Amino acid sequence: MRVELARTAGFCYGVRRAVQLAEEAAGQGRPCVMLGPIIHNRDEISRLEAMGVGLAASMEEIPEGSAVLIRSHGEGRAVHEALAARGCTVIDATCPNVSRIHGIVSQAEGEGRQVLIIGTPTHPEVAAIAGWCAHPVVLEGAAALSNWLDDAPERREMPLTMVSQTTSTRFIWDSCVEKAKKECTNLKIFDTICNATCKRQSEAQALAARSDAVVVIGGRESSNTKRLAELCGALCPMVVWIERAAELEPSTLCRKASIGITAGASTPEWIIKEVYDKMSDENIEIEESFAEMLEKSIKTLHTGEKVTGVVTGITPTEIYVDLGTKHAGYIPVSELTDDPTVKVEDLVKVGDEIETYVMRVNDQEGVVTLSKKRLDTVKSWEDIEQAREERTTVEGVVTEENKGGVVVNIKGVRVFVPASQTGLPRDTPMSQLVKQKVRLRITEVNRARKRVVGSIRAVEAEERAAKAAEVWENIEEGKHYTGTVKSLTSYGAFVDIGGVDGMVHISELSWSRIKHPSEVVSVGDTVDVYVISFDKEKKKISLGMKDRTQNPWEIFTGKYNVGDVANVRIVKLMTFGAFAEIVPGVDGLIHISQIADHRIDKPGDVLSEGQMVDVKIIDIDYEHEKVSLSIRALLEEPAAEDEDVNEE
Repeated sequence: MRVELARTAGFCYGVRRAVQLAEEAAGQGRPCVMLGPIIHNRDEISRLEAMGVGLAASMEEIPEGSAVLIRSHGEGRAVHEALAARGCTVIDATCPNVSRIHGIVSQAEGEGRQVLIIGTPTHPEVAAIAGWCAHPVVLEGAAALSNWLDDAPERREMPLTMVSQTTSTRFIWDSCVEKAKKECTNLKIFDTICNATCKRQSEAQALAARSDAVVVIGGRESSNTKRLAELCGALCPMVVWIERAAELEPSTLCRKASIGITAGASTPEWIIKEVYDKMSDENIEIEESFAEMLEKSIKTLHTGEKVTGVVTGITPTEIYVDLGTKHAGYIPVSELTDDPTVKVEDLVKVGDEIETYVMRVNDQEGVVTLSKKRLDTVKSWEDIEQAREERTTVEGVVTEENKGGVVVNIKGVRVFVPASQTGLPRDTPMSQLVKQKVRLRITEVNRARKRVVGSIRAVEAEERAAKAAEVWENIEEGKHYTGTVKSLTSYGAFVDIGGVDGMVHISELSWSRIKHPSEVVSVGDTVDVYVISFDKEKKKISLGMKDRTQNPWEIFTGKYNVGDVANVRIVKLMTFGAFAEIVPGVDGLIHISQIADHRIDKPGDVLSEGQMVDVKIIDIDYEHEKVSLSIRALLEEPAAEDEDVNEE
């Protein structure tokens, strides 16, 4: 015979927390009473009463001066206000998941929305939720929801907010959601079924499907235990629901080849063990050691351990984690992440499984302080060491400029990058890297000294080499590239076209005559260039920037003819004359004899570079693309006109 125990059997986080709070109150020796049973298990309530925690069925039964323990199911607003009015000290053991629902319905009603609660009307949790709004509607399922909508069709247009009892089944909730979405036009849905409940129920169903019989352990008043029995009964031919081991008759199970065991969220470990011991006495073979599983739930944790748990609640200051042990775990928000810009809700959600680092254990209070940030740092060191061994590239953010370099934060680990390895040109301020995301190679790791050294330059060099190889593989004359101007010289500009620098000669920067490349481009400019020629062996590339489709000579000849007058710019003075730009890319020569209507010693006596003057085009050499200009011709024309007038 094989017996299999469900891994989620027994106390959930909310119940465990409530019992721990009751035990702590009893240990302090002051009067304390439970306002109603804190959990649905009579034996556990009796145990707590024996420890000195009283039980009050109503407000009137609470002794003067007693502390009052609010049960895990929670209480309505009126109860809290009444206790405050009586001056009672309240120990709130409400499950964080239930407290969240209280906030949702209270806010919804404040916004003028009708609250719909899907659950059992008589269940204390549902009654408590209803107590946080004035006009709640409690519906047991999709049929009840349908009837409520049919009774008053205008309800379909009302602003509705729908929540669920935490221990409801996924089937009931999904049916209601489907119905509401189809018919209601102003609906807000909050899936408040406890993740632990869903996990417990789905695990119980899987267990029932592969077992000949299932033993369900839990109180008769427990709603979640009842659901477990119902779900298992739909999939297994025999379900035995018991509260204590005394109710179990092993002979009814002896002929079964496989038996599953599950327990409700209010069933303590000692009762589960009691059932286990009785089945052991009957020589039933347990496939998985139940003793080991119980040991896991009561083991003592130690500082520095890595532990895995399930997120059960989130507040502005801390995250509650169910570790599956006797301890209540929580992560302060400050220990969640190093990134101050990240929101808690973006990192974790209720129901998420999370691995953490044990910072502090308080066995007396049963509380464990956890840190996700520190575990991430430990893992980051492992990743850093692996990156060093495997020479892989890592990514981080530069946090500060340090003496001789910069510091990069990589998942919480400080990595020093020397100035020579930042990849910045000499004399460039390293402060410009601060707050920038960079990629680097880890070159040194000394975990004992907490020293890590990296190189940004190494990554850039490798990437540049890879890009350069690709450029040389595919380069050809006339091919266009988008490049970046890296540096300027008196004779041209060097342009990075992707890992390779090519040179644009000053004559190829512009059709116009320029004295220095800075007249056309600046370092850092993005430019479009094309390959004029290249030499793979010498690794040299000659580039051009001038637009070859715009032929200046064609522009000139299309606009001017011999005899036309043009306004030109003097671009260069020589001993024999002056060159003037007619259109960008086409210069004409004004011979010294054509500069003035009298003899001059040198062009500079009359003209200066940059000066604009009117000239007459006196000759065009189309074959050699040369133009002759004259200022003198324009000066002589008025004199000739005057002579003609005098002769008449």
